Amino acid sequence: MRKKHSLVTVTVAAFFCLILVVGSGSCLYAKEVVWKMTTTWPPAINLIEADKTFAKNVNQLCKGKLRIKFYPGGSLMPGFEVFNAVSKGTIQAAGDWPNYWSGKDGVFDTLGSYPMGLTPIDYMVWIYEGGGLDIYKKAYGKFGMMYLPTGVTPSESGIRGNKPINSLKDIKGLKIRMSGKAQGYILKEVGAAQVLLAGGEVYQALQKGTVDGAEFSSPTTDWNMGLGEVTKYWASPGWHQPASVMGVMINQKAWDALDEDTKKNVLIASKAAFLEFFCFQYYGCIDGTKKFFDKGVNMTRYSDEDLTKIEKIVNKYTADTAAKNPLFRESIQSQIEFRKKFSDWRSIEEPFSFGYNPKDYPDVK
Repeated sequence: MRKKHSLVTVTVAAFFCLILVVGSGSCLYAKEVVWKMTTTWPPAINLIEADKTFAKNVNQLCKGKLRIKFYPGGSLMPGFEVFNAVSKGTIQAAGDWPNYWSGKDGVFDTLGSYPMGLTPIDYMVWIYEGGGLDIYKKAYGKFGMMYLPTGVTPSESGIRGNKPINSLKDIKGLKIRMSGKAQGYILKEVGAAQVLLAGGEVYQALQKGTVDGAEFSSPTTDWNMGLGEVTKYWASPGWHQPASVMGVMINQKAWDALDEDTKKNVLIASKAAFLEFFCFQYYGCIDGTKKFFDKGVNMTRYSDEDLTKIEKIVNKYTADTAAKNPLFRESIQSQIEFRKKFSDWRSIEEPFSFGYNPKDYPDVK
């Protein structure tokens, strides 16, 4: 009788334990899933903050179910190898800037940044409300990956160098470090040569005169890379990259293996990272700009006529590329329609759109 009674007790206990496990969403995984994640960015480039923030958010929101073990860029593999590593499942995730992969498909040139294209606020609204996120998923899905944006930068600073650029005529004959296929096309059309360099090589190339000028990112990022030490001139605005989207590539099989609750939390983690990185980068422009000016860097600015000329060159490149690449056409057409729909409101809200500078300030001290 005792043996029978013990068996019943064990069976009942097991039954109630099963109910508790099934009823608790946090207990569905018997074992915590661990992902390896790296990035294209080395620790010295503060764009890595988007990736670090995303990993931190996931680890907070998905405790006990998913944990990301983050490795800085270059610690597992060279930065430009992360795309293939995630695609093949060698690692589960990696942070990137989409334009780096334009050689694999031209659509990526529209997803990280585009000359005379979407601004930071444009990208944010287009991604989350205008259908943009679906296009990222299509582009990376072709290579066995899921994609989640994790941040956007302000407009890039412009070209930094040791020769003044007062107009497009001054660019003729120069060697310019600039990323992107469309950007390379524009440089060629105005008589300059595009030089492709990783971020970690820009300082030395400017220092040695290997390039006449270079762009990289926002004032804070540029300053932290030491570009104020090796340049005297700053040509603005950054027509080549009015914004730059950062994101995380996730191996599709690794993503599909997650339960729906965890997937939702990862999506929340990416949106939170997007907002945090955007604010971090934008506010940093205050200090970064001041440091360049205090250093004595001379700023020049393209005329409206020069910017109109660049826009015409961009439009020709865009039309030619769209005719050859259906996914590029879908992405750029979506962005064009987005901008057209907002054109009336943009006119109405002027001059109170993002970035309004009052002509005068009240004395409240």
